[in-house]
This record gives sequence, structure tokens and C-alpha cells, in this order.
Amino acid sequence: MCEFKEKQGGSAPAESAKLTIATIEGGNVIASMPEPGKGAEYFENALEATTFGKFNYLLILISGLILANVLLETLGISFVLPVSQCDLNLTIQQRGILSAIGFAGIISSSHLWGFLADTTGRRNIIRPTLLLGFVVTVLSSFATNFWLMVILRYINGFCISGGSATIYAFLGEFHTAKNRSRAIMGSAFIFGVGSMLMPCIAWLVINQEWRFVIPYLGITYKPWRFFMVVCGIPGFLCGLALFKIPESPKFLLSQGHDDKTLEILQTMFHVNTCRPRDEYPVSHVVEDIDSAMSPKIERERISNPAVALLRSMWDQTQPLFNREYMRTTVLICSIQFWIFVTSNGMYMWFPHILNTVAEFLNDNPGNRTYMCQVVYSKQESIFKSESAHAAAVSDGVTLTASQCNEKLEISTYQHSLVLEVLYAVGFALIGGIINKVGKCTILFVILGACGACGIAAAYVDIPMVAIYLYVALLLCGLGINVLSAATVDLYPTRLRAMAICISLMMGRLGSVVGANVFGALLSHHCETAFIVSGVSLILSGFLGFLITKPTKRSGKQESWRRTSLVSMTGN
Repeated sequence: MCEFKEKQGGSAPAESAKLTIATIEGGNVIASMPEPGKGAEYFENALEATTFGKFNYLLILISGLILANVLLETLGISFVLPVSQCDLNLTIQQRGILSAIGFAGIISSSHLWGFLADTTGRRNIIRPTLLLGFVVTVLSSFATNFWLMVILRYINGFCISGGSATIYAFLGEFHTAKNRSRAIMGSAFIFGVGSMLMPCIAWLVINQEWRFVIPYLGITYKPWRFFMVVCGIPGFLCGLALFKIPESPKFLLSQGHDDKTLEILQTMFHVNTCRPRDEYPVSHVVEDIDSAMSPKIERERISNPAVALLRSMWDQTQPLFNREYMRTTVLICSIQFWIFVTSNGMYMWFPHILNTVAEFLNDNPGNRTYMCQVVYSKQESIFKSESAHAAAVSDGVTLTASQCNEKLEISTYQHSLVLEVLYAVGFALIGGIINKVGKCTILFVILGACGACGIAAAYVDIPMVAIYLYVALLLCGLGINVLSAATVDLYPTRLRAMAICISLMMGRLGSVVGANVFGALLSHHCETAFIVSGVSLILSGFLGFLITKPTKRSGKQESWRRTSLVSMTGN
């Protein structure tokens, strides 16, 4: 591999392009590469030579399913909470905790997985965490009480975090700059289609009548428990599929594994074109100048493994907050936080509110009232029920099945399906226009429109119209993938996975805040929750225009980065 060496002193006379390629910054020659052999290419050009075909489509499919798995594992619990209330003796506060605990697991592990993905490899993190997450999901379906469920769902969130953020960097590094954003939005479309299955699966599984007793655990295994297992199956299948998908070639090249990088590119070329591997036109791959010139992180040898790990994580994180990237990192993290507050935090109570409004309309057809007024009435009846339950327990009386809500209204599933269909259509539309319109513009339109719908939902006195405005509000989640696609472009290879993990960690923090704050406001300040959510989204849309790509190299050097080494040496 060509060595990049720093030259001290003033600028040297320009050498012939036949012999040397020099990078000029501030008037000094800071790096030079000897002439490579015939057939050598920068990584970007070598990747483009593999073409776009079956390998890329398979990778986009797997990536989309991994994203869908994260949604099923974290948001599927929203369908479980209304029907598991009696089995786990849940209060409304405990339901709020359970709705957010998976995100807490994701938050606490995002930094660790981001560091490990940037230092040990993307696939080496995604594959084992997916498989372990499925094992924990199966165990959590046998939980006997609230606290055991909390612990297992936390561990599950800790595991699935490995794939939830790293997958963006993994997918992006198999694609050129021309196709990267489309590939990420393509996986988002698969994610949208996959998430459409959630309400369908919930309806097919949860509303069934079967059940069987497990005496030695003291539980009755009901459909809602099996639904949790079904939500984890995509992650298990993707974990197995990754045994056949190679590591990111760009990551391997950044670690000095030139031969492995070339083998992967040859495999991509073979799968995409059905031509022999030896017909791949590149014989040697060189890092793009911007990647090669990125300062490498030096790590001291520390005897204490724990201290060494923390020091390494700090060394990997600190560059995100230096002068060059500080503004970009803060903006991305702030926008992700507020998007997740609504898209995930408020979604946790979506099935509950839908079910409440459906029950109200069944009992009072044609009545005009505000959605929040319906919620207030329902919350009051829940508090009375909880008080009655506490009194019954103290008297040694257990609630009968008829007093427990073990099924959801059919309209709850229907409106949830409408939301997921709109997500899939939205991802498909964005994927087709993202390169033409621009990420910041798309982000602003999404967040501005969704925020306006959220504010309107609090003031419409027709419950069904308010529900559809609520659905439109939750579509702000489309912005998550748009912003993540932008993040992949904004950071170099060595920081990319960590940057995405940090931004999504802040997003998941927003999920925890949103789920618990909205749950607390639901009883007496429902309108406030919708207004705050809408206003924060609109402001976040404006913040998106402040995001700019950090630059420290001259435009001339940037033009060199895409140039073929073969053409520059005249071979």
C-alpha cells in the first residue's frame, strides 16, 4: 500500500504527475504518494467499478430488515402494554417505564457499540448483537413480573443498539457517493414495508384466544407473549444472513487490509456482473486522499483494561467535538433528539389513544369532542380501576378476565397500518428525490408539515380527524433516516459509525423523555404535549439549514480525491 508521509518545511517545487501526487495545504506539501502499479485506483473509483447490482440490493434488503427489527423490538411493546396490564399488574407509571426501558438500553450501549464498530469492524458488532438480542427477547416472553420484564427488555435494548446505528455506516461504505443516500433511503423503504407488518402481526397474534399454563413458572402463556417473540425473528434471520455478507471494504482498507478489501470488491463485481473475479479491472486499492489524510488516533498502552477501553472510547469520541465538527455534531444530535421525542416517545401511547377513541366512538357515534377530552375520560376510568385493583388485592381478591383488556379494537390496528403504509410510501418518495431536492430541504418539509399537524390535532373537535392529524405528526420519523443519510456524508470513515451512534443515542434519549413526559401529561395536559411536540419539530426543521459539511481542505484537493490514480500517472 502507498505510504502517506508528512513533509516538514516549505512547499517543494511541483513534481511531475507521472511520478508523484502531492496534497497541498496552507502552501506546504503535507503528503505524497509514490507512483502505484498499473491498475491501482482510489477506493471510490474501485468501488464504482463493481457496478450496482444484486449484491447491493441484497445488502439494502438486509439493512432494511435490521432497521425494521429495531422498530419491532422497541415499539412493538406499545401493542403489548394495553393487553398485559392484568398479567403483570401494571400501573400507568409502570407502563411508561416499560415503554421506555428498551430505549434506555440502546442509549447506554450506543457509545460502546460505536467505538467498537469503528475499531473492530461493523459486521463484528452487528451480527452477534442481533443474535443475542433475539435470545433475550425469547426469555422476556416468559417474564413473570414487572421488574423481570424491565431487566430483560433493558438487556434487549442494549443488544439491538449494536445494529441500529452501525448499519448506516456499514451500508453506506458499500456504496459510492453517487448511490449512498439512495441506498440508505432504499433500506429505509424496506424498513417501512417491514414495519407495516407490525400492526398486521399484532392483529393476527394478540387477538387470538389460545393460551396455555406453564405451572413451574406460574404464568399463563398468552398471545401477547408470543407476539414479542415474533417481533424478534427478523433480527435473528438477519444475524444468520450476515455470516454470508463480508465486512465493510472501506473499513478494512482503513485498517491496512488491502488484500481483503480487493477480495470483497472482486466478489461484489462477480455477483453484480456475473463475470469472473479476475476480470475486475482493479488490481490494487488505495485509500481516498481525504480518508488517508485524516489524522490517525494514537493510543497509549495502558495496563488496566477498563481504563484502556474508556480512554480509547474517549479518543474515538473527542474528535466529534473538536473545532472542525463541533457545530455539526451538536446540530445533528439536537435535531435527532426532538424527532425521536415525537416519533417514538409519542408513538408509545399511540395504540392506547387509538383504542380509547375507538371505544368512545363505538359508545357515542357521531359525537363531536376533542381527542384530549376523550383521553381525559379514559385516564380517569383507569385511575379508578387501579384503585379498585389495589383494594381488591388488599382484600385477597383477584380480577377476573372480564375485567382485563386482553384484545384491542380492530380500528387500532387499522390506523397503525395506515401510519406504516404512509411511512413506506414516504421512504420510497424520498429515495427518488433526495439527490435532486437535497437533504436539508426534505428534512425541513417533513418536520414543518408534521409539526403543524401536531398542533392542529389538539384543536380539532372531530375525533377521527384528530387521529389522522396524530398519524401525520408521527410521520416526522421520516426525518430520522434523512438526517442519518446526511450524517454518513458529513464524517470520515474513522468517525462515521461513532457519529451516527452518538446522534441516535441522543435520539433514543428523546424517546425515553418523550414516552415518560407524554405519559405524565396525558392525564391533565394532553394538549400541551401535542403543542410542544409540534413547535419543537418546526424549529428543528429550521435548524437543519444550519448543517454544513465541515471543510478544511482546498477545493483543488477535493477535486483530486475522485481522480483515478491510473489516469494521473499516465498508465
